[in-house]
Amino acid sequence: MGNIAGRKNEQELLAKLLADNASSFVVVHGRRRVGKTYLIKEYFDNTFAFSLTGIANVNTAQQLANFNLVMQKYNATNEPFAPAKDWFTAFNQLSILLENAVEGKKVVFLDELPWLDTSKSFFISALEHFWNSWASARKDIVLITCGSAASWMINKLINNKGGLHNRVTHRIKIQPFTLAETEEYFLSKNSKWERFQLSEIYMTCGGIPFYLNVFDTSKSIAQNVNKIFFEKNGLLRNEFVNLYKSLFKNSNHHELIVEALSKGYKGLTRNEILKATGLSDGGTITNALNELEESGFIRKYTPFNKSKKDSLYQLMDFYTMFYYQFIKNARTTDENYWLNIQDSPKYRSWSGFAFERLCLAHIQEIKKALGIAGVQTEAYSWRSKNAENGTQIDLVLDRRDQIINLFEIKFSMNEFLIDKQYEQNLRNKLAVFKSETKTRKAVFLSMLTTYGLKENNVAKELIQNSLTMDSLFE
Repeated sequence: MGNIAGRKNEQELLAKLLADNASSFVVVHGRRRVGKTYLIKEYFDNTFAFSLTGIANVNTAQQLANFNLVMQKYNATNEPFAPAKDWFTAFNQLSILLENAVEGKKVVFLDELPWLDTSKSFFISALEHFWNSWASARKDIVLITCGSAASWMINKLINNKGGLHNRVTHRIKIQPFTLAETEEYFLSKNSKWERFQLSEIYMTCGGIPFYLNVFDTSKSIAQNVNKIFFEKNGLLRNEFVNLYKSLFKNSNHHELIVEALSKGYKGLTRNEILKATGLSDGGTITNALNELEESGFIRKYTPFNKSKKDSLYQLMDFYTMFYYQFIKNARTTDENYWLNIQDSPKYRSWSGFAFERLCLAHIQEIKKALGIAGVQTEAYSWRSKNAENGTQIDLVLDRRDQIINLFEIKFSMNEFLIDKQYEQNLRNKLAVFKSETKTRKAVFLSMLTTYGLKENNVAKELIQNSLTMDSLFE
């Protein structure tokens, strides 16, 4: 096993598969750059009974030529396999290779699987036959399939309606690092950054390991952000060009949706998305929304006392949010750009919004800090139906134990002070929420800030729960 930061649950599952007295068909999926291949290769220390990686933008004959070369590498016998001309032959040869392998679990890793499924190749049919007619009946095969193309992985494997329907035994969705895993990752690189700086990194690009690896721990966050996002050849300045195209078929629809959601901070309904994008209502947008949600770019929730038709979609991908806020129309090569805008209205608006999303991405950690980890809870933002008063709640935790937490979330470089004006604002939000929802649950005003609340009588009287950003790291 290699050096892996985080991924404790995933590693426990992989260990279980090796110990099980049955064969396993595993689908590993997740967005681009999230560390799928790294996890599998590091965990198994690149020691496989067979490992094949698909090649982008080549035809079936070239994919099979690559398969034939890889087969010779793993073939320990003196009898070379004749070049396979189709995938049925290729998988039959693979079964012979595995039958002649050493005793014990045999891990087969097929990476970038969507690239192998070229036009009219019958790759999926051959894979189905390999699993259903041979591997599934054995007890010693761990077949791990992996790919970034979300549309393909979801439709061809996870939701397969043909011969692979219900054949996948385990599904591993690789999520971005949490803040705790991000902290663990940077500690492994001897970083001296504090949690405020780690939160700011996360707010720019999320917990995507490939993105985090670009940050130079010998420099400040501002220096890193300038270099990575705003220099002409900055690695993440141009990442957006490939991000959605690599994941989704007809990705222009997905891009239109996330651009619309980047402007709707509290979320948009389906009808609002249709209006903002100009897309037609129907299966196309349904598929795009489902694929974006499945891949973790957006989340869907139903607000308090609303029906499913009133569900809101929120953008949850931090890099996408940062891209539309700062990178898309960036014309600067100022080496101090990020440092120079720290006190600007644009930075304050973004940081407040991004910190809200940071909290939404760590609901389990917030629940743990409140001591309600095991309590069934719905989490959402809330906005008043009365447009005139404009009342909005950053985060509502609607709990099964008859409590509702109304969270105000504030990103500040110091302790946050509740002054007289803000006190009135909080009291108004509490009153409007109770009036409109007519809830009979107890409503607790709660705050989540970077460094906590400045003590005063108002804070003691009004706020039932005060959490800091440290809660998000637990």
